[in-house]
Amino acid sequence: MTLSNQLAPGMTIAVDSKIYRIESAVKVTVPKGPPFIKTKLKNLLSDELVEKNFKLGQEVQIVSLVERRLEFLYLEGKDYLFLDIDNLEQVMVGREVIGDKVNFLKEGIDLRAMFYGETIFSVELPQFLELMVVKAESGEHANPLANATKTALLETGARIEVPTFIESGDIIKVDTQLTEYVQRV
Repeated sequence: MTLSNQLAPGMTIAVDSKIYRIESAVKVTVPKGPPFIKTKLKNLLSDELVEKNFKLGQEVQIVSLVERRLEFLYLEGKDYLFLDIDNLEQVMVGREVIGDKVNFLKEGIDLRAMFYGETIFSVELPQFLELMVVKAESGEHANPLANATKTALLETGARIEVPTFIESGDIIKVDTQLTEYVQRV
């Protein structure tokens, strides 16, 4: 437990049996009435942003999330099966937790997952992955001297813009956070 006046952005707290990350916390003083702490909280399961006020000095439950490394195995039904690298147990992760990161999942990729107990709140891909181009549009109409691009379909199902010299079968380095081409490998 901590006091509300010690809350800071980045902390993880439990409110009404839901887990939130503090996005902002500001002390507010009003001419009439006691001061309070105004916070913006992000629900870690639904990504919903809510505002909540705490009385000054009110006790708040701090939650510590545990980071674990997972290796992607395969899609099973609507959920994704991972192997916990530390204890070699299989872990099911729901589609809502994976979100649009599914575009870069392929067998054997390691990622970081944030756990509270046995519940997974978020997963984070490595920033860079090397993936094969399955299909690339023809770039015959593009000016080779300009920074022309074309759309490429990657082995994971993601579609990204690549330079016109990239062909099917090429291995490219992709920035998963920006969803951008980096270089040909």
